[in-house]
Amino acid sequence: MDYRPTMAFEKSLSLLRLAEMAAARHQGVCLLDVMEEFAVNQRTAQRMMRGLEAAFASVVHSIDDDRRKWWKLQDATVLRWQGVRDSELAALDMSIRRARREGADLDAAALVCLRDRILATMPGPHARRAEADAAAMLEAQGYACRPGPKAQIAPMILGNIALGIKAPFALDLVYQGARDTDATPRKVEPYGLLLGVRQYLVARDTQQGGAYRRFRLDRITDARITGQSFARDPEFDLTSFAAQAFGSFHSDSEHGPVIWRFTPKAAPVARDFEFHPTQRLIDEPDGSLRVEFTASGWIEMIWHLYQWGDQVEVVAPEALKHLVKGFQRQDLEVLP
Repeated sequence: MDYRPTMAFEKSLSLLRLAEMAAARHQGVCLLDVMEEFAVNQRTAQRMMRGLEAAFASVVHSIDDDRRKWWKLQDATVLRWQGVRDSELAALDMSIRRARREGADLDAAALVCLRDRILATMPGPHARRAEADAAAMLEAQGYACRPGPKAQIAPMILGNIALGIKAPFALDLVYQGARDTDATPRKVEPYGLLLGVRQYLVARDTQQGGAYRRFRLDRITDARITGQSFARDPEFDLTSFAAQAFGSFHSDSEHGPVIWRFTPKAAPVARDFEFHPTQRLIDEPDGSLRVEFTASGWIEMIWHLYQWGDQVEVVAPEALKHLVKGFQRQDLEVLP
């Protein structure tokens, strides 16, 4: 059987993908980008760039301060003829559904606008065919989502918070914390959102010494933009702040080293999990797996550990070990 036509077709698709990258990225693409995207070595990447230059006359070059060469496709007119593929539209639809399911309503709205704008630029028959094929793909592949309950957030509150983060503007909140008997006014400087089953606004509480705090969105009964701008702290990193917790809840008193040991039976499954960004995996001589990380949020840890039954042992901290003692079920036959 002659596979040459198939190989040529695959190379053509790779060339089109490379052209998309060179047109879409501000600086263009370098050899490292090509090697990472297509999983090829440097020599193959160089051949691909020569093919790009031969196929598209509008490719220009530039050299950066590190003497790396960049290729930029200036005229992307021919790429617009491709329209949108059914797999791409299906991925976009799935992202919209996932965003809605996880409570990221603003992201979902933005993705819907992007989807509409893409389809509006396509010829009618092409757009209808792409939509029908995408719907069939979603039905065949199933619908990916985050199962489980979620708290309801008023769209107006979420919209004002998002605008405050983007501007940035200080916000006047009406908030009732877990230990508050009544909702009280708070003036905060918003920095970001933590999404999950529970969703939190990360903000600087200007009335409490400027500390960064998490405010549960479902406990915010009102959020108004003050119009007063503020300077963001350049040292603040939302990813690092979020990593202080196992899930979305953080407690200074609980923050510290955490050690779990999974049995040899559960070790292969546990190895596929990222329990925390700071985790360290250690293979024990008996085949068990030791997982170490630093975080807080014992209650969320307990909820997760319960799914592993008696296939996991809490080594540290002692307080967490005491909380799970006696609750490791032996009749859970399916691991997470």
